[in-house]
Amino acid sequence: MTRSDKLKSVGLRVTQQRQLVLAALDAIRHGTPEEILTEVTKTAPGVNLSTIYRCLEVLEKSNLITHTHLGHGAPTYHVVDGDPHIHLRCSNCQRVFSLPAALAEATSTAIKANNGFVIDPYHITFEGLCENCTKDSK
Repeated sequence: MTRSDKLKSVGLRVTQQRQLVLAALDAIRHGTPEEILTEVTKTAPGVNLSTIYRCLEVLEKSNLITHTHLGHGAPTYHVVDGDPHIHLRCSNCQRVFSLPAALAEATSTAIKANNGFVIDPYHITFEGLCENCTKDSK
């Protein structure tokens, strides 16, 4: 499905800015508003940060993108692209890895059974050390 089709499928008007934000997220996978702006300005130098924030708000309300918190600071956005995923963030090199949410299914099920709380898998982030940083610390 094209970006234009995605926008139309949720009843949004197709604008260049919305398409640019979706393209940026496709390219970088996960990004803060500032990182998205950097990617967008590679092809559209006139776009500013307030435009990025407005587009992110509209796209998130339409469930085309979502955000998570990968540490302190601005939220990190990513496209809702099929199967939900959880995030691993290396506290040393800052790399972000996505894994199928099914890996956290047992924990999610236990929390729901014990507390009635339903977890949004897109907002799950585990912080630790990636394989490379673990090797480097030995």
